[in-house]
Amino acid sequence: MKTLKDVSIGESALVRKLNSVGPNRRRLLDMGLTKGVKVTVRKLAPLGDPIEITLRGYELSLRKSDAELIEVE
Repeated sequence: MKTLKDVSIGESALVRKLNSVGPNRRRLLDMGLTKGVKVTVRKLAPLGDPIEITLRGYELSLRKSDAELIEVE
């Protein structure tokens, strides 16, 4: 299983599944991280956290702990 955390800078991936429940899942869905959406990793912070991604025409920063919950292909 590959997660968003494993995607390298400049690579794109498709979201397959969110491995989260409750309010955290709702928050990720509200940010546009739904099944089938294409995400591109743009950059990492100097210490590796957070990760900046592009999806649906906007940039989004996610913690590594949240990126681990997002399965991609």
